[in-house]
Amino acid sequence: MWSDFLLQAYHDIVSFIMIVNDAVKGKAVNDTYATSQPINEFIKILDVLSGWVDECPPINQPQRFGNKAFRQWHDKLEKNSESLLSALLDDQQKPATVELAAYLNGAFGDHTRLDYGTGHEASFVGLLCCLMKMRIFREEDATAIALKLFSRYIEVCRNIQLTYSLEPAGSQGVWGLDDYQFIPFIWGSSQLIGHPDLKPSSFVMENVAETWKHQYMFMAAVDFIKSAKTGPFAEHSNALWGISGVAEWTKVNSGLIKMYKAEVLSKFPVIQHFLFGKILSLKPAKQN
Repeated sequence: MWSDFLLQAYHDIVSFIMIVNDAVKGKAVNDTYATSQPINEFIKILDVLSGWVDECPPINQPQRFGNKAFRQWHDKLEKNSESLLSALLDDQQKPATVELAAYLNGAFGDHTRLDYGTGHEASFVGLLCCLMKMRIFREEDATAIALKLFSRYIEVCRNIQLTYSLEPAGSQGVWGLDDYQFIPFIWGSSQLIGHPDLKPSSFVMENVAETWKHQYMFMAAVDFIKSAKTGPFAEHSNALWGISGVAEWTKVNSGLIKMYKAEVLSKFPVIQHFLFGKILSLKPAKQN
């Protein structure tokens, strides 16, 4: 695996995740933080993609998962991704458009299999990492990257997942953290570090996730699971239920980062479709 060989791409992605993780520590979505023009421009791109869902309504079909109308939506994405992203780039950066578009195209689900999973989420994280490496996003954007831009990405993804009934890609069922996402639990748990009232034991309580979902990504993710699944939470989301027994959010956060490295970045079935190029390179990581 790429992590075993300490490739530069692996190092860059983990470093990016940690930069954002540190930036959102103890912050709620409605807190005050800088939001740069590139962040706002990228959110406009996500708004366009969201609008296409209405233009490509699901079709009547017998199968439960994977509405074929998603292919029409994804075709629009592939045809327009380069032009959408070019708005973020100056003339010297334009040659990178093809590479960036590949990550955007892979960030919302598979055109053929009609599924979505943490590998697609990793493609979007890869795109954000590229934009930071290119200095389109700066480190001072890190809070807004998570709490505004990535939160909007998750909203669009959930709309797509529900509208087109995308099958979970590589889901571990009851033993997995979530059928679709992982990063909201990492950055969302960092948000909750030091919270005076919300403890890891709180999110399984009645109405807590729903009450706080607009302020904390972790709570929004739990609320989405509760709305999508039936039965006792401990039965359909056992791994998450186990987190509620951890004493502190700092331990939850560090444990989730280790889990992400092991269960997402180091698992071939998850990461096999991840793309590499000049920005996220297969070269050995630079030694500090």
